[in-house]
Amino acid sequence: MYRELRVYTVRPGAMEAWVAEWREHVYPLRRAMGYSIPAAWVVEGEDRFVWLLEYEGDDYEAANAAYYDSPERQALDPDPARHLS
Repeated sequence: MYRELRVYTVRPGAMEAWVAEWREHVYPLRRAMGYSIPAAWVVEGEDRFVWLLEYEGDDYEAANAAYYDSPERQALDPDPARHLS
């Protein structure tokens, strides 16, 4: 199993929008593509969003590339990542 702790710095004032878009788009797409996300949280007062991403497959790099190259991910417009520093 591959596990990755992701720590993002969110632009000041954009946390609410980031979390909403992450929940609506990123989370369900990752789950649909075979990932688990056992935890995600906001670090209050620090503009930080932390999440744990897990993948059971053999080739995480290929799976991650497939996620970013997928038509569903490419169709996210505007890109939720615009909220990150």
